[in-house]
Amino acid sequence: MTPNKILILSAKEVALCLDMASAIETMKGAFTQLSSHEAQVPLRTQLPIPEARGTALFMPVYLPQNRHIGLKTVTVFENNPHNNLPLIHAMMQILDAETGTPLAIMDGEILTAMRTGAASGLATDLLAHEDAHTVTIIGAGIQGRTQLEAVCAVRPIKTAHVISRSSQNAQIFAKEMAKKLSIEVSVTDPATALAASQVICTATTSLTPVFEDAMITPGTHINGVGSYRPDMCEVPPETVKRARVFVDQKVGCCAEAGDLIQPITAGIITKDHIIAELGEVVPGKKPGRLTPNDITFFKSVGNAVQDLAVATLILEKAKNIGLGTTVAL
Repeated sequence: MTPNKILILSAKEVALCLDMASAIETMKGAFTQLSSHEAQVPLRTQLPIPEARGTALFMPVYLPQNRHIGLKTVTVFENNPHNNLPLIHAMMQILDAETGTPLAIMDGEILTAMRTGAASGLATDLLAHEDAHTVTIIGAGIQGRTQLEAVCAVRPIKTAHVISRSSQNAQIFAKEMAKKLSIEVSVTDPATALAASQVICTATTSLTPVFEDAMITPGTHINGVGSYRPDMCEVPPETVKRARVFVDQKVGCCAEAGDLIQPITAGIITKDHIIAELGEVVPGKKPGRLTPNDITFFKSVGNAVQDLAVATLILEKAKNIGLGTTVAL
């Protein structure tokens, strides 16, 4: 029997095969397949590692249009940054959907950050004001970086503000992203930054809201991507209540998103407060923003359709340009 050969792609190779504009575009098909129930996506399995302040996540998915099966494993260990390690480690596996043959294994850290940014980029494109020019990023890690990159890909952003618990991280973020995106990026206090911003992205692991409701002005669009457990919360319940709420997947968010679970449990909102999934807005089945003064809130806990859609792009590009190492299993 001929041994199966599988392509291994490093983080550097993944980065060479992926750009934000392409990632945002592929999110349209991924979310549409998700909301039309064409994709098969079991609720991801969470494995708590409390003694190490960690969580392991296992995310299987099948996308018929992509003809691939995927499995992403992710670990989030909160002590890692203090030990000079990434907060998130991730790995993506791709299998052929016709034969079950393993096709590729790739680094998932850049993939995760890019697909998370791409989802917010799509949400911003669908929900934010077309002339939005100022954005605030709360969280100065890799997720915050791709959030900013994605928003800049769909809106004419001129100014960005960054807010972080670490002044040093915020300064590094501002210098790096200003150079990369050729825009003004500054470290700003929350009240000033949010009052000036038409788009806000939260990318933290906070257990409590990272801004006050009174700081949010009418017409603002918010992307909330950091919290992924019921005990986490980045957005105040008062803001959630007065916002038009959109999600990546209702089932996933109602099971995992503290930003929504907590106000639902407290009786502040009900599940019906969720207007639609993003995949219902893309084809026009559900409306997005209705008035200029609407506050729109896209809540994402991450979904495996995003990973497999982007991983398919990476695999195709890697094959075309000859990247990766092929090994026999």
